[in-house]
Amino acid sequence: MLGNFSASYVIGKLSADIDIRKYGSGNAGTTNVMRTLGYKAAIFTLLIDCLKGVLAVYIARKFGSENLAMMAGVAVVVGHNWPALLDFKGGKGIATTIGVALSIHFNTALICIFIGIIILILFKYVSLAAMIAITLLPIFLIFQGWNYFVFGLVLCLLAVYRHRQNIQRLLQGTESKITEKLKVK
Repeated sequence: MLGNFSASYVIGKLSADIDIRKYGSGNAGTTNVMRTLGYKAAIFTLLIDCLKGVLAVYIARKFGSENLAMMAGVAVVVGHNWPALLDFKGGKGIATTIGVALSIHFNTALICIFIGIIILILFKYVSLAAMIAITLLPIFLIFQGWNYFVFGLVLCLLAVYRHRQNIQRLLQGTESKITEKLKVK
């Protein structure tokens, strides 16, 4: 249920009385909020979505085990990507995945985030940076054990699946860079 809380949707409604999914890319996520509503709204979106990932892992760890914490992390990302409360039209799960990954294995997550930021600075594609960072997560987590590897792989597959249109645009050379505003739908 935590995943169903869409920070971008709430921030869009409160700050501009819009459904963010009807603007820009149509995605209920941080990048679309940044392009549609600006950097301040995007920072709040990013923080709230990360925090719901942290909270899901924290609750599961407190009342269960590390494996339950990893399952809760996957569940909160699934809820974010396909929120029942918003007709299953959510975000791509990267901000929530960041919160989950930082909570499960902080150092590994930091390395992936750092690499993602470098890719973003060099190439200016948020989707490329996110996919490279999330693809590295299971590779680095394999050293923690198979359960961590499977956890990272599931998060990676969810992210790549949600970014399939971005992958197509990257291959075609039509993907928007972070510096570009999107046209309103």
